[in-house]
Amino acid sequence: MPDAQFPIPHSQFPMINCQIPTGLIVSCQAPTDSPLHDPIVIAAMARTAVNRGASGVRIDTPAHVAAVRKQISAPIIGIWKQQLPGCEIYITPRFEDARAIALAGADIIAIDATERNRPPGEDLKTLIARIHSELGKLVMADVDTIEAAHAAVEAGADTVGTTLFGYTPQTANFSPPGFDLLAQMVEKLKVPVICEGGIAGPGMAKKALDLGATAVVVGADITGIDIKVTAYMLDIS
Repeated sequence: MPDAQFPIPHSQFPMINCQIPTGLIVSCQAPTDSPLHDPIVIAAMARTAVNRGASGVRIDTPAHVAAVRKQISAPIIGIWKQQLPGCEIYITPRFEDARAIALAGADIIAIDATERNRPPGEDLKTLIARIHSELGKLVMADVDTIEAAHAAVEAGADTVGTTLFGYTPQTANFSPPGFDLLAQMVEKLKVPVICEGGIAGPGMAKKALDLGATAVVVGADITGIDIKVTAYMLDIS
């Protein structure tokens, strides 16, 4: 259902003109040292995903978002991974990063909403409010725990994803997908919940949707050629 979307009736920002995609969202990314890490290639991946039924895509960096925007009209969840000195979070950590992604054409800005330290002068509530009011974009909060999910909703996030489960010190002993976390979030939150991370096949994607996820993001299992070929070579060598 490529056109199915989840309305946001509670939004207080009339300039926001977007809805949360439902069903399958494809994350079209590649390692920076891969030949696939090219705006033209990423845009081709995204267009192919949407042509085959994906309701939206998740894209990293302004250059890649801009290239994808020229190819598709479906919703783009934009991020900008930034490694900042002394800062633990890296998914769109600052307002200036969110602004660059928005200007490139993203419809939804995804941010790290874990309870780790943020860049100086940045706090979650202010960041979300500025993305809403100054950029006119919805916010997807990438979290790792139910506590972070609650805090993100309280801070104004429009949708929350399980993206960082298994990737933070608090969840380092667990492996994604975080189906238990997903079930908690679906039960306790009043915003759409997106399952992201560790989805390794259609069966897992269906399970996430059956558990109540509004959408499921699949990345490496669809677009991760580098990871897939490396895994094959390790197994057959």
